[in-house]
Amino acid sequence: MELIAQKREIFGKKTKNLRKEGFIPAELYGHGVKNLHLMVKTAEFERAFDEAGKNIIINLMVDGAFHSVLIYDYQNDYLTGKFLNIDFYEVRMDEKINASVPIEFIGEAPAVKEKDAILVKTMNEVQVEALPQNLPSKLVADLGVLMEIGQSLFIKDIKTKGDFEILVDSETVIATASEMMPEEDIKPAVAVGEVVAETDLKKTERELRKKEVENLNL
Repeated sequence: MELIAQKREIFGKKTKNLRKEGFIPAELYGHGVKNLHLMVKTAEFERAFDEAGKNIIINLMVDGAFHSVLIYDYQNDYLTGKFLNIDFYEVRMDEKINASVPIEFIGEAPAVKEKDAILVKTMNEVQVEALPQNLPSKLVADLGVLMEIGQSLFIKDIKTKGDFEILVDSETVIATASEMMPEEDIKPAVAVGEVVAETDLKKTERELRKKEVENLNL
């Protein structure tokens, strides 16, 4: 996959004008690589991101030269979701790297469907190590093995194919079919807050009374 970038001389608050003109400010860096200030066309980057995500090598062209990069990080507008900034990381194809790979949960847990359990996902991505070209785009976990309430899905249950290593302990839980809490056991957060406030107030009153006694004894 290829993406064209241009060098930029606009920084700080002025980058708002770049975004209005259909560009996203970006940075290119890497081990032993000179940092470059870039900009890429918004539409072209969005298309590349939809196809490649964060773990597929992109051939980034800058001034006629190709750089093998990963989308290392990015920032979105929290209201519109539009990309505000991008960090590209240039990689060496002969050096292993660590990267976060998303977990895709598939299927339906019988414990949830048939026994009214609640599905609790404890992880949505996993750290892996691999050569850049061997990084998986995702890891797939099948929820169909969760037959009973209280049963969990572990890292070891992920079906892996490819030349990479998962850096998380195989016994780490990624999802659990938990028992639904009875309604009478669910207490409003406000009530808890009121109890805490009352406790703090009593503590303050005790401290004031203690000081009053100490002053009388002087």
